[in-house]
Amino acid sequence: MVEGLGDMNFSLTLSAIGSAMGTGVAGMAAIGAWKKAFIQNKVAPFILIAFVGAPLSQTIYGMILRNAIQAAKLPSDAYIYQMIIGCLGGLAMGLSAFFQGKAAAKASDALAETGKGFGNYIMVLGVIETVALFVMVFCMTALPKG
Repeated sequence: MVEGLGDMNFSLTLSAIGSAMGTGVAGMAAIGAWKKAFIQNKVAPFILIAFVGAPLSQTIYGMILRNAIQAAKLPSDAYIYQMIIGCLGGLAMGLSAFFQGKAAAKASDALAETGKGFGNYIMVLGVIETVALFVMVFCMTALPKG
């Protein structure tokens, strides 16, 4: 039997897919907001890049969970459970990243139009981020001791 498979990288790849989707959505909105600013001869707020990058951290959380699952060194007959934890944890973190990107897109539009509310928008993104953190920590604490 092959040893050391862990969750087959499901936690990392699913969270990374969500990060890619979230940064893509947020990036498209930032580009649109900058375009509007340029058309109106206004200063294009560079700070929108903070919104675009927000969903990236979920990929790191997926990697941390993947590493924890591998480090648990569970027996090979437990691979199915490791894969279930990795899949569901990665999916939850990926969805958090995707919806964080959608919220960041709205924040980009609002900030570029009004020039106000950056702190409020970042707080909303932080709350969404917390979901991914909770998933990572709770999945890690749910791992059986090998």
